Amino acid sequence: MAQPLLKKDDDRDDEAEYSPFMGIEKGAVLQEARVFNDPQLDARRCSQVITKLLYLLNQGETFTKVEATEVFFAVTKLFQSKDLGLRRMVYLMIKELSPSADEVIIVTSSLMKDMNSRTDMYRANAIRVLCRITDGTLLTQIERYLKQAIVDKNPVVASAALVSGIHLLQTNPEIVKRWSNEVQEAIQSRAALIQFHALALLHQIRQNDRLAVSKLVTSLTRGTVRSPLAQCLLIRYTSQVIREATMSNQTGDRPFYDYLEGCLRHKAEMVIFEAARAITELSGVTSRELTPAITVLQLFLSSSKPVLRFAAVRTLNKVAMTHPLAVTNCNIDMESLISDQNRSIATLAITTLLKTGNESSVDRLMKQITNFMSDIADEFKIVVVEAIRSLCLKFPLKYRSLMNFLSNILREEGGFEYKKAIVDSIVILIRDIPDAKESGLLHLCEFIEDCEFTYLSTQILHFIGNEGPKTSDPSKYIRYIYNRVILENATVRASAVSTLAKFGALVDSLKPRIFVLLKRCLFDSDDEVRDRATLYLNTLGGDGAVVETDDEVKEFLFGSLGVPLSNLETSLKNYEPSEEAFDIFSVPKEVKSQPLAEKKASGKKPTGLGAPPVGPTSIVDSYERLLSSIPEFASYGKLFKSSAPVELTEAETEYAVNVVKHIFDSHLVFRYNCTNTIPGQLLENVSVIVDPSEAEEFSEIASKPLKSLPYDTPGQTFVAFEKPEGVPAVGKFSNTLSFIVKEVDPTTGEAEDDGVEDEYQLEDLEVVAADYMLKLGVSNFRNAWESLGPDCERVDEYGLGPRESLTEAVNAVINLLGMQPCEGTEVVPSNSRSHTCLLSGVYIGSVKVLVRLSFGLDGAKEVAMKLAVRSEDISVSDAIHEVIASG
Repeated sequence: MAQPLLKKDDDRDDEAEYSPFMGIEKGAVLQEARVFNDPQLDARRCSQVITKLLYLLNQGETFTKVEATEVFFAVTKLFQSKDLGLRRMVYLMIKELSPSADEVIIVTSSLMKDMNSRTDMYRANAIRVLCRITDGTLLTQIERYLKQAIVDKNPVVASAALVSGIHLLQTNPEIVKRWSNEVQEAIQSRAALIQFHALALLHQIRQNDRLAVSKLVTSLTRGTVRSPLAQCLLIRYTSQVIREATMSNQTGDRPFYDYLEGCLRHKAEMVIFEAARAITELSGVTSRELTPAITVLQLFLSSSKPVLRFAAVRTLNKVAMTHPLAVTNCNIDMESLISDQNRSIATLAITTLLKTGNESSVDRLMKQITNFMSDIADEFKIVVVEAIRSLCLKFPLKYRSLMNFLSNILREEGGFEYKKAIVDSIVILIRDIPDAKESGLLHLCEFIEDCEFTYLSTQILHFIGNEGPKTSDPSKYIRYIYNRVILENATVRASAVSTLAKFGALVDSLKPRIFVLLKRCLFDSDDEVRDRATLYLNTLGGDGAVVETDDEVKEFLFGSLGVPLSNLETSLKNYEPSEEAFDIFSVPKEVKSQPLAEKKASGKKPTGLGAPPVGPTSIVDSYERLLSSIPEFASYGKLFKSSAPVELTEAETEYAVNVVKHIFDSHLVFRYNCTNTIPGQLLENVSVIVDPSEAEEFSEIASKPLKSLPYDTPGQTFVAFEKPEGVPAVGKFSNTLSFIVKEVDPTTGEAEDDGVEDEYQLEDLEVVAADYMLKLGVSNFRNAWESLGPDCERVDEYGLGPRESLTEAVNAVINLLGMQPCEGTEVVPSNSRSHTCLLSGVYIGSVKVLVRLSFGLDGAKEVAMKLAVRSEDISVSDAIHEVIASG
């Protein structure tokens, strides 16, 4: 009788109890394994025990050395059985146990006997096992048999030898490379699987020789490959050759394009699709070259096979990112896929249509999508929402219908990530489309009345507080905000109080009304709500008139804190109450990355209102105290920045040395952290000889050698340089460790009186522009940007050359400038062709700097970047542009 079909989201928790392996224990199974020693072997029972052992191994169960050895020797006794099924289980068990070198000898003779057996199944499996467990020495003894197996008439045996060769190439490449002639002969086989494996092995043998790969592709594209699987491999290798030839600016590879186009007429669907996909992914492909590939993909859209429809629509989805016009002919076929039973296909169809549709088709698409959204999971809905956001930015005049659609689905059922994606999209549309501001804010106000997510409510209130006062009628938002004070939990109520205060500070006509509402909040049951209300009332003034200046109020409500929250929290915890008040200017501004150990220990990232992980205790203060305690450096003033340690030696060398760069306004101090890793040696008078020949703006003025460096005891030596005041001088320094080495008597622990002068060459050290920039985040980038104003703004465009992805370009610029990414803009969405990244920091001289980077990626993977810089000093804005121009 047919089993009833289960829905994908049905509860399957009870299925595990039907497993025949449920609750088995290692000890019990090891007891059962004694059946392998019975004089009269029961093949069926032995197979069942091996199955249980394999199950335990694959579930992560570990066997002790003794247990594994006992099982291995017991399994080897099963070679006396002639049962085919049991023999196959024995092969599997030996591979999984991975016996040691001394144990391998026990089964080698049995496996070699099987490798020369008349039973093909024995031969194929014996080859697989031998190649898995043997070392190079034994491999040379059986190499002759493996070569014969490659050209064996039986496809199973030949494929086993070829696949084993692929695995052995990772451990014994020199041996496998000697099989080239046999592998070349196997490629001519009529068996599809042999041809496939032979081509894969031959390519791996030659993969480091570009000329040899090119010759291989040239010879095989003339029609000698019959296997569809091998043909797919050949198409991939051809694409690789074309790509490498294009990067080297070579010519003459046009026939390979013709080969790919010819594969579009192959009788095997997998070959047709592989060729179409390869053509669409070629760099610099033209619309004319895309046309035949798009045509066959369009035919696949109406296939009865779901896998072909999915493959075609996914490929077209990628093509639409770079060549949307080439895909428009497929729009009618893709519209029919919106109702496809496979939700993945339907989602890809919709997102592709949203990328390729024109302005006139937007309304029709929205109607179709409305019915579709209720049938898909949240993960697919998020993809659709992001596509709609891109469409709205592409056709800003259609913002009303798209904003209404987002508002409608926002009020439907859904999880946190889905709702957050919608809110983020509405926020982006409000910021980028001025006409959408008022309607978008109202949609957000309506949503928070029923929002069940505290985090989203607080973020929306924060955004409304920044944008609402700038609209034509700010008063219409007050009702929604104050309702949150009455109806929500304490966290949202506190956020609503802050939002009300922002309206009172920016809109003069609303100040009396805001004052009355804030005064009501003084009777709230929550301490934070009452404290915020009291604070804002004192800030705005009791009669509605501003007590402080308008600029001070706006800076208080909208300005950034000026220090990282994690650093502030650490400083407050370390502050001991005294007569001296806490000084916020003493909080370090440097953003310290979280150590790897803490990242692992923290587990998954906190979401919602979960408390963020507390940052590590800052060591900037300890650095400053250390340097000021050294007389040679005490007069250098306040320490601006200390870099992360830079390794100057490789791991496991005689001496371990790293250096920390301490940046002052007109000085630079290198602190070399040294460790002697050689037992029985004592180093004395340790210093680092620094050559600044490639750093002309620096002049050495002081050094502090290390008197003694015993074994495995860290020590420090310092070298100081003078540089032009406030100038971000850069350069390269060569370093040589100089010392006197003395032998230590192992019995007494005393060092010899006489020593030998010696030197040890260290890696070069560079001082770069990023060393003069402190990472400093801002809570609201837009407000911080507007507060700096356009007076000290510099804007220019740059070409960054070819890059593999936008992510690579974004990371390169962030590392070059050494600034702090804001609002998560360092993360580039997958397959994105454009991106905006926001950076902030403090330049040497305590000058605040904000940077807005706009990236674009064309079809040839050339990256263009628009750089806008605002700072408190126009010369600093110019300096940032000079860093990019020279970087």
